Amino acid sequence: MLKIINKLSLGTSVSLLCGWNASLASALPPSDDIPEEILRTEIITEARSPIDGKRLNAAEYAELQAQLQNRQVTPPLSPQVRETVQLLRLRRIIRTLLPFLPI
Repeated sequence: MLKIINKLSLGTSVSLLCGWNASLASALPPSDDIPEEILRTEIITEARSPIDGKRLNAAEYAELQAQLQNRQVTPPLSPQVRETVQLLRLRRIIRTLLPFLPI
């Protein structure tokens, strides 16, 4: 046994003696795990609503997606909120150009 260990490199012999090679196999996925290639080909017939998380079938999900695409992109904002956003953007630009001002 010692003659075989002497022929192997020092790192290999230490790993064989300590059993590190056995711990490498524990990084593999469990045997009952479904491979990703099979999961990619699976047809999904149920979905969840992105709004409230309710279960939907394929037709309801497609209808909801069409409604979401046709709706107005940004909801109307009150003039006060719009003005506040513009002032915050202006403040960010000023702080970028003049970082030493206490704004």
